Amino acid sequence: MKMSKKKKDYRIPQETIRRLGLYLRSLRKLQQQNFTVVSSSQITSHLNITPDQFRKDLSYFGSLGKRGVGYSVDALIKHLERVLGVDAECKIIVVGVGKLGSALLAYPGFQNFNFRIVAAFDNDIGKIGRVWEGVKIENILNMEEVVRSLGVKLAILTVPADAAQQVAEKLVACGVRGILNFAPTNLNLPQGIYVLNVDMATELMFLTYFSRKNLAG
Repeated sequence: MKMSKKKKDYRIPQETIRRLGLYLRSLRKLQQQNFTVVSSSQITSHLNITPDQFRKDLSYFGSLGKRGVGYSVDALIKHLERVLGVDAECKIIVVGVGKLGSALLAYPGFQNFNFRIVAAFDNDIGKIGRVWEGVKIENILNMEEVVRSLGVKLAILTVPADAAQQVAEKLVACGVRGILNFAPTNLNLPQGIYVLNVDMATELMFLTYFSRKNLAG
């Protein structure tokens, strides 16, 4: 009996997608320095990424450079923005306006990549209705109505761990498809919902382990 060949998997590795953002940031800096054409080594020189890895990552998206010539900075920026979905404004909401949520509302770096926080939500009566860094803080009870009306697909979650799962489920019901989760807990959500967990305490423990190891020799 002849076995059928397994269809080749063309899924792009998640780490490749992560690196695209680094390449885009590097290209933006080169653009500010008035470079018009650059080599792969110029793009990756300060990223701890090899030119070979850069070329491999780009190969998933077609031929973008010319051998012996290099890459057009403007063209590659536009291409990466289109691939990453930041060639147009991306609306974001923040849920939980405590110290961390407030700091994120004030962070200016989002705008550099076409991200705009369009609303924030909290259950604190003392915060609801206030405007922080140009963003109105809404009652979390009105989240579904506001999110649907704005067509938001991305959310930043900065609520306590014991509330995170319930809030995340409400976000999914509102149409949100990607969550940057700062709550120190794992979220159990349907397939197709993308969650990126940011646990600062865990990351610091990682650093502590290696810093102590180096000190010990």
